[in-house]
Amino acid sequence: MHRYRSHSCVQLREADVGATVRLSGWVHRVRDHGGLLFIDLRDHYGITQIVADPDSPCFKTAETVRGEWVIRVDGEVKARSAETVNANLPTGAVEVFARDMEVLSAAKELPLPVFGEPEYPEDIRLKYRFLDLRRDTLHKNIVMRTKIIAEMRARMAGAGFTEYSTPILTASSPEGARDFLVPSRIHEGKFYALPQAPQVYKQLIMVSGFDRYFQIAPCFRDEDPRADRLPGEFYQLDLEMSFVEQEDVLATMEPVLRSVFETFADGKPVTQEFRRIPYDEAIRKYGSDKPDLRNPIVMEDVSEHFRGSGFKVFANILANDEKAEVWAIPAKTGGSRAFCDRMNSWAQGEGQPGLGYIFWRKEGDKLEGAGPIAKNIGEERTEAIRTQLGLEDGDACFFAAGDPRKFAGFAGNARTRAGEELDLVDRDRFELCWIVDFPFYEWDEDEKKVEFGHNPFSMPQGGMEALEKAEPLSIKAFQYDMVCNGFEIASGGIRNHLPETMVKAFEIAGLDRKTVEERFGGLYRAFQYGAPPHGGMAAGIDRIVMLLLGAVNLREITMFPMNQQAQDLLMGAPSDATPQQLRELNLRLAPSKKAE
Repeated sequence: MHRYRSHSCVQLREADVGATVRLSGWVHRVRDHGGLLFIDLRDHYGITQIVADPDSPCFKTAETVRGEWVIRVDGEVKARSAETVNANLPTGAVEVFARDMEVLSAAKELPLPVFGEPEYPEDIRLKYRFLDLRRDTLHKNIVMRTKIIAEMRARMAGAGFTEYSTPILTASSPEGARDFLVPSRIHEGKFYALPQAPQVYKQLIMVSGFDRYFQIAPCFRDEDPRADRLPGEFYQLDLEMSFVEQEDVLATMEPVLRSVFETFADGKPVTQEFRRIPYDEAIRKYGSDKPDLRNPIVMEDVSEHFRGSGFKVFANILANDEKAEVWAIPAKTGGSRAFCDRMNSWAQGEGQPGLGYIFWRKEGDKLEGAGPIAKNIGEERTEAIRTQLGLEDGDACFFAAGDPRKFAGFAGNARTRAGEELDLVDRDRFELCWIVDFPFYEWDEDEKKVEFGHNPFSMPQGGMEALEKAEPLSIKAFQYDMVCNGFEIASGGIRNHLPETMVKAFEIAGLDRKTVEERFGGLYRAFQYGAPPHGGMAAGIDRIVMLLLGAVNLREITMFPMNQQAQDLLMGAPSDATPQQLRELNLRLAPSKKAE
């Protein structure tokens, strides 16, 4: 028999009754039933119940063991009585009567519980992550993450892609976040950078004559933590294709990711045909370029109903600013003054003066609009708004006014708030779509200049002609995002593979030819020697796993995460460098005044 086990702790069934077996694992818990000891033995695969009675040769050893001790048990498989069968365990119909027991490793008193799913301080959980990972839910999440990634690989291979690896030590890149820099010992005063993404390399792979590349790529960005991204590093399904247009990429990747969702959706419906929603339409209807389409609320322009109306606040905004509009946020079932007042208070908490509203109620046989706005604009305009939005008795509508570029985000948040508060969001489905036609450039108000809106390596719609003749802020890009349930889960574009078009695009953003050649020399050089039209995207693995598992914190789907201060409490990183290490790298620390 094997030194440690003949079976795992999930394998034994009624067919094994009478067999002598050997199991090893962790003591999940111990129960003393009047001298009869029951030990739940746990390994990576599952749990088996061990029984030790006073007649057992190993009873004295069994009395000493405690939670999370690692033990080996030899014993006989017996069937449980009908009343003691545990239907919640795969092994619940049997138990092992212990005949021999060996303590392989004792455990000190635990700094956090492993049994159950208790809330516990994050710093303790991360410092003792090896214990936290023993918890059933977290352990299963990590296993499921691996299965999701394996499914991605299989689906990509099935779609004709080949996995290639790209360098980890590379040059600084213009992805938009800070690089993690790595000092070079050999080249004094120079630094490598960890890749923010394999963007340049995957384009070079296409120029090199390969096609349909993909990679489960680690990416590193020295940026502040966010709710949907861990500090330091994350992983993405990165891919690129040659001789493709935008629709080719979307049509190729839609079934791949739809299949991944369907495989792990646990029966929840998954969108079959992804809508293509232009960026401008997404902002107008949902107030966001990552809309949650499970929320049925769609915003509409109702400006004409307020022009010259008795509601002077909106009427004056429209009269004094040609860019101004009034948007309606219809809220089915929200027609109570109490709810409208809560929404108004929420808006004030968001730094707004308030949130105007109308709600409709039956007065006898008549459906009337109520609230200050309805009173000021009159019955006819109020009825016109209700008719346009398809609202009924018990419904409400909220309004935002001004320059849409300034209030769209707030209006989108109000839409989200109303949908969640009124329980209009269908949470038991995965609703996916593509957002397309992103602005190629945007205005940087702080720097007072034109800047790239999304990815600087994308092809502008209209190519060189658009760059030379069109107003920069009017140019759209061949860029696209995949969105699921309000989260951006993938982003990509058709690349700008023509060197002169690339230079012109960067010049509009304030970088001259010399700078482009210096900063992006490898890519610029490659484009001089025959570059195929190409495009691709990258899907965020962490976000996809989080959505599929219903996790609310990325820590719950990541094996060894940092905390929100970008510290690894388990390994003690970042840590001080020794004087010898600094000398070898020709570095000298110059602490900031803040640090002093």
